[in-house]
This record gives sequence, C-alpha cells and structure tokens, in this order.
Amino acid sequence: MLFKKDREELAYFMHRLYAQRLTTTSGGNISLKTPDGYVLITPSQTDKGRMSAEQIAVIGPDGKNLTEQLKLSMESGMHLKIYEKRPDVKAVVHAHPVFGTAFAVMHKEVNCRLMGEARAVIGVPAFADYALMGTKKLAQIIAKAFTNANVVLMKNHGVIAAGNSLLQAFDRIEVLEAAARITYITECMDECNEISREDLNAIDDLFTT
Repeated sequence: MLFKKDREELAYFMHRLYAQRLTTTSGGNISLKTPDGYVLITPSQTDKGRMSAEQIAVIGPDGKNLTEQLKLSMESGMHLKIYEKRPDVKAVVHAHPVFGTAFAVMHKEVNCRLMGEARAVIGVPAFADYALMGTKKLAQIIAKAFTNANVVLMKNHGVIAAGNSLLQAFDRIEVLEAAARITYITECMDECNEISREDLNAIDDLFTT
C-alpha cells in the first residue's frame, strides 16, 4: 500500500480526534504532506470513528487523486491552499470541537493568556470569516488567515490547526478546546487572572528560539 505507515498514522489521529469528541462522525478532516510533495487526506462520507488506513486518499504533487476509488475530502482544496501558503506546514487538522466552535460562531476571543500551555502551544489564534464549505473562496480565506497564526477559528464552521507534524497539529486543536473551556468557565465565575505581559513574553521567547 502506497505510504502505508503515513496512512496508518492519519487513521490513528482521526480515531483519536473522534474519541476525544473533538469532531462528529461526518465532520472534520486531517491531512499530511510528505517530503516529496504528496498529500494524504481523510476522505468524505466515511465514518471517522472507524476509518482505516486503506481509506486515506493520496493526492500527487500535481494535485491528481492517486486513489481514484476514494472520494477526496470536500475540503481538500483548503488543505492544499494552506500548504501552498505555508511551506513550513506538514500537517493540518480540521475539526468541530464544541467550545472552540462556539467561540468561532460568536467571533469571540479564546483567551490564551490564562495558562502557559495555551500560549506556548497555540500562541494567538486567528479568525476567518464564513464561506461555504468546500469552495475556493473558503480555501483562500483560511489560507490567508494562517499567514501569522497556527490555529484559526472558522466563523460558523469550526476550528483548524497547522503544524510540523500530525501530533503538533492535533495538540493545537486539543489545547484550543481546553483553552476555550477555561475561558468560558473563568468568565462565568467572573474570575480571570491573566499571565502578566512580562511572563507572556518569556513564554514566547522560550518557544521561538
């Protein structure tokens, strides 16, 4: 099987995404870019909780579907556009976590200044305006939002993260959801003690050097 190990990893992380309730049976998609320019991506209309390595689609460097028996994710264009915009990105995870998506719907900031992990792993999330799923317009909007961010809240849609590995991209989705929950809880309890600017700068320096 072409890219057997990488396809097994994609299936594993999709199972993990679903098991963590970060997406629904029909929602979300994950991709991985290989060193030689191939893109492996989860397909459309497939049970996310039972996905197998054989169900992971392969896109060639020329954009051609090399697994014609599989239907590419309707968001394949969005993933490809992100890789085009960000050559440093090797993996993309798109999901619909409940709290993160709620913040995206409200176009409300997820406060990543409440815990060091959020600042270190996510940085400052970006926002992207709504566009119809699967369209070129959405792909362009999302790719642009990744110019200075690694996590993007998609208005009325969900959350998407990029990384230099599947683990890093997945971690960013998971930490974003935790940060969204913490933001909600602290606001409900009217007790929000942020990390100081000096300490935020120290975290930034630690993870950018």
